[in-house]
Amino acid sequence: MLKPESTDLRFPPVELASPEGLLAVGGDLRAERLLEAYRHGIFPWYNPGQPILWWSPDPRALLFPPKLRVSRSLRKTLRRKKFEVTLDTAFRDVIENCARPRAKNPAGGTWLAPEMIEAYDVMHARGYAHSVESWNAGELVGGLYGVALGQAFFGESMFSRQADASKVAFVHLVRQLAGWGFTLIDCQMSTQHLFSLGAEEIRRRDFMEHLEQALDQPDRRGRWYFDPDLTVL
Repeated sequence: MLKPESTDLRFPPVELASPEGLLAVGGDLRAERLLEAYRHGIFPWYNPGQPILWWSPDPRALLFPPKLRVSRSLRKTLRRKKFEVTLDTAFRDVIENCARPRAKNPAGGTWLAPEMIEAYDVMHARGYAHSVESWNAGELVGGLYGVALGQAFFGESMFSRQADASKVAFVHLVRQLAGWGFTLIDCQMSTQHLFSLGAEEIRRRDFMEHLEQALDQPDRRGRWYFDPDLTVL
């Protein structure tokens, strides 16, 4: 059990995680603890009303930017330029949309408790957390957010109010990260949606080796902007 507000931010070795990936319980969501977690391949994931649960699953889902897969239908959407895509212009709106029930399950809850939203808002203010937004006619219709350290981006959640809106945002992000030299995008938990975009599963120990190399590079802190000459197709 991690103690809230403890000055000791260390986590147990990831090899001690349960078969499901649960590593530790408790603690808090201070930026310092979150950063320590991400640097060691650990992330928080729990339901409102539960204590904070910290995970390091094996295998791990991640995407190497050069392996991004863009389907034929998604290419058509990108060519149409239906959505305007921006970086770090509406972080709070993105994370709050990610916290809302999905269209397929309107009665369902969310794992993004209010304290999680506040914690990542602080991370954004400190230049570690970033958002990508898809807009249609001035309306925010999709996006995602995550944390960046070194040459690693840790994807947290995405939402879509129109078909392909979040996928378009994701493609723009991956292309930009590749241009900046990022070497991996941590997808955390495996889903068919992520696999369709090129994500894959690797052993945790291999993930940790990739992560160690990525973290050996300087952090890209502060507000992000797309390169003017960014090419997504």
